[in-house]
Amino acid sequence: MAQNETSRDYRGAFALLTLLFFMWGFITVTNDVLVTTFRGIFQLSALESSLVQFSFFGAFFVISIIYYIVSLTMGDPINRIGYKTGMVIGLLGCGLGCALFYPAAQMASYGFFLFALFVLAAGVTMLQIAANPYAAIMGSPESASGRLNFAQGFNSLGTTVGPLVAAILIFKVFSTGDKSPTAVASAYLIYSALFVICAAFVAFSAMPPFKNEEKAEKGLGVLRFPYLVLGVIAIFVYVGAEVSTGTFLIDFLRDPNVLGMTKEQATGMLPFFWGGLMIGRLLGAISLSTTLETVKKAVYMAVVAAACFFFIYFVTGIKTEGGVFSYQTLPLTELGIYLLLLLVTYVGLLAGRDAPARTLGIFSLVNIVLLMVGAFGSGHLAAWCVIGAGLFNSIMWSNIFSLSIADLGKYTSQGSSLLVMAIVGGALVPPLQATLADSFGSFQLSYVVPAACYLYLAFYGWIGAGIGRKRIQAQAYER
Repeated sequence: MAQNETSRDYRGAFALLTLLFFMWGFITVTNDVLVTTFRGIFQLSALESSLVQFSFFGAFFVISIIYYIVSLTMGDPINRIGYKTGMVIGLLGCGLGCALFYPAAQMASYGFFLFALFVLAAGVTMLQIAANPYAAIMGSPESASGRLNFAQGFNSLGTTVGPLVAAILIFKVFSTGDKSPTAVASAYLIYSALFVICAAFVAFSAMPPFKNEEKAEKGLGVLRFPYLVLGVIAIFVYVGAEVSTGTFLIDFLRDPNVLGMTKEQATGMLPFFWGGLMIGRLLGAISLSTTLETVKKAVYMAVVAAACFFFIYFVTGIKTEGGVFSYQTLPLTELGIYLLLLLVTYVGLLAGRDAPARTLGIFSLVNIVLLMVGAFGSGHLAAWCVIGAGLFNSIMWSNIFSLSIADLGKYTSQGSSLLVMAIVGGALVPPLQATLADSFGSFQLSYVVPAACYLYLAFYGWIGAGIGRKRIQAQAYER
């Protein structure tokens, strides 16, 4: 890095950065509401409605590969303009994508909506490229993982409240009582204004620009790290499984064999799924602390887990049934399965803080069981098993990413770019699950698709993450 400012106090800048993590989590998971909303407005099949996620997550691949090629031929753009400017550009791109929802609604064009989502996701991609490393370098290297996990916790907070806010705006505040896309466009105009305001805050804030003078290595030498190559596949299937599980969760809960909920009722349950990622990531940030004793970690993790759970619990009391606003929480007696899974998550993270690969493998196996119960079970057991899968998704991104780029040395930036490209799994796995749902005539049975994804993640955790690692470490030691 060109800067040497790790001793500075960046608390104010980091607080603003966590807001950005919140915003892109908020807007990303709102897609889950769009999928079912557009299906009703445009009379789409499950496969056609899954193009929402295809357009959004496909942009991650397209923009990332363009960025990668440009960085090799002309130099890394973020290195030249600085991380702060990169985040401003990303936020403005998000604002533009959201604003394009208005002409899309005026034209009543599903294709235009998909284009707007692509532009929005392009902004999110730039935001991620700049914000993730910015969080890592904003302070001492020793605490980088903790900062990133903490920021990702706020990202998950956005995914927790995003569906509820979208449901209130679309089904209540701006509802026209017909199948017009006007309500969707009105909500996204508000989101557009928020992104522009955030861009202004960042642009005129005291956040240090940070520029990296290092040059990316050319060529394909990065592919000689087998655990990285397998990690790219792991990111692909992980993002695909997570997005696919959340995308069709509303339809899953509406299945008469599960809970037979209305669309509004099912939307209100999404925070339990996405909030599970928030709980796990915040617990993971505490478990990675190098300054806390084991007993204190256990206590702090328990307090945070309880606080997050009750936050999610009270948030889900917000109802928009039939366009009428009300508040009614679920009886705690109905949450026994979720609380049990929360306890398993707590114990697993506390015990496995020093073994990321093994924790990834165990959590993947748990999710296979949960999704298979969801696919072939019924009632509350099936419902809460699929919802509870979010708890065990929490550490997967950070564990896969850190395991994949370890010991890459001068190839680290190339490896990171490949991992970001692999987010395209979120574009390809949902259509596959939707195709099976159309074939089976059941969203419930289609959950065998994400279950198969977790089977690969179990392999990566137990075996793949270690392939070639000792040889690479030995070569690095000899040099």
